[in-house]
Amino acid sequence: MNIQMSLKAKLKNHELTVGTWLSLAHPAIAEIMVKAGFDWVTIDLEHSVITIREAEEMIRIIELGGSVPLVRLSANDPVQIKRVMDAGAHGIIVPMVNSRKDVDEIVSAVHYPDKGVRGVGLARAQGYGTRFHEYRKWLLKEAVIIVQIEHVDAVKNIKEILSCDDVDGYIIGPYDLSSTMGLAGQFDHPDVVAALKNIREEGSVAKKPGGLHIVEPNQEELKLRIGEGFRFLAYSVDERMLDVSCRAGLKVRDQI
Repeated sequence: MNIQMSLKAKLKNHELTVGTWLSLAHPAIAEIMVKAGFDWVTIDLEHSVITIREAEEMIRIIELGGSVPLVRLSANDPVQIKRVMDAGAHGIIVPMVNSRKDVDEIVSAVHYPDKGVRGVGLARAQGYGTRFHEYRKWLLKEAVIIVQIEHVDAVKNIKEILSCDDVDGYIIGPYDLSSTMGLAGQFDHPDVVAALKNIREEGSVAKKPGGLHIVEPNQEELKLRIGEGFRFLAYSVDERMLDVSCRAGLKVRDQI
């Protein structure tokens, strides 16, 4: 776990970090992302077909390349949390966190007793049995927990969710949030605008850095979100970067 810069410390200090998203399970893509210089790289298990075995391989590449491997879970599942943390993830991004109870379950699944209920395994994170005690100390100091705020219930409970000391930051999911409000994709609707404003205000009070996933590789939107005060930003995703690049090249052909 010898990462030169601690992501957890950066989050605590509200330093800007820009990461990206992996949904294609190829080690070369993970390596390219790391070499590009992203502060962290998230392996997406929610909206992809990536297996736990493939996730471990990409975690290894991201870490050895000098970036921070995070995993976006498919759900708040203690078994999945245990497996990705055992594989060496430095932290998790958890979808649909809607209550303080959800948060407490996440923290418990990440940590060993007495703080949590995670079972002891001797896998990659623990040096295959050679560094368990070192890993346990690292876990308490450096494990990153990011909650996704993407449901109307989460907005109602935002103060309690962000009050947990073990939560390092949050990411807003505007599509899912607006859908649960009955306003799917209507980001300019006054109710959606008010909900997003409330999240950010409570995040500021709780001193938790907030973030968004900028799905399209749009530099201007990245600048805009940084200007708005977001400090944990995901810049695009491998499949969108590839698609946008391909189509941009083909526009030249089609204009001739």
